[in-house]
Amino acid sequence: MAGPSPFKSDILAGRVALITGGGSGIGYEITRQLGLHGAKVVISGRRQQVLDGAAETLRKDGIQVHTAQGDVRKYESCEGMVAAAVSHFGSLSILVNCAAGNFLALPEQLSSNGFRTVLEIDTLGTFNVCRAAFPALSKCASSNVINISATLQYGATWYQAHASAAKSAVDSLTRSLALEWGSFGVRVNGVAPGPIAGTAGMAKLAPGAEERMQDQMARAIPVGRMGERCEIAYACLYLASSAGSFVSGHTLVVDGGEWMYRPPLAPREAVAQLSRGVESKSRAVGVQSKM
Repeated sequence: MAGPSPFKSDILAGRVALITGGGSGIGYEITRQLGLHGAKVVISGRRQQVLDGAAETLRKDGIQVHTAQGDVRKYESCEGMVAAAVSHFGSLSILVNCAAGNFLALPEQLSSNGFRTVLEIDTLGTFNVCRAAFPALSKCASSNVINISATLQYGATWYQAHASAAKSAVDSLTRSLALEWGSFGVRVNGVAPGPIAGTAGMAKLAPGAEERMQDQMARAIPVGRMGERCEIAYACLYLASSAGSFVSGHTLVVDGGEWMYRPPLAPREAVAQLSRGVESKSRAVGVQSKM
């Protein structure tokens, strides 16, 4: 399990961060950790009530926080979020794109509207906020964009054609912006969470069966457990801090090795026994000279 933060509490002192989708779930924990490590934070989302509740809790932790209601699918709304951050705190040097939409769907039954909605939130929304934030980000000596991705698209994932397409595009956008904005002092990276325990996303993907699903997933993760929200936040801290100053264009996978998991073809004990037998026979044969 994740322990206390390995970072100094002032590692982001003097920085201002805007986190879309920062009022709940993984986005909230990212916001919280950025704030606990010195950043002033602005959280955005569509529901003001959720933002207000999150802000109240964050302030109890001594975090300086402001809210900016908006919809990432609308560019003018994204401009408003950025303007609110700059107006309230004076600058913007960290952007975390965490707003996302997802649900399970059979591709042959998924409506065009459902497919488009996920791409509009995840892909178009990420671009909109990045584009709106660029003028403010480029004014700072060192700025960071962190796009929250996923591991669904690495290979393929059942019932996730829409989200996989959207996150593939986000990963591509991360690389393109890193290439083009590096000369402006803006680093662009991504973080791809694997299965994270206790999130609304898990509940949405396995309604009524979260505990069973989590047990099943844990068995398919090489490190033997699901992740914690703070572990995604720590990855963001690394990328946003000076520790990641030479990292750009990379999407950091934080999933305990889950996306590349394959069940073993045979038990380890059986393979070890077979291997010893084959090795023993090989030594017995030796190398024959042709002389």
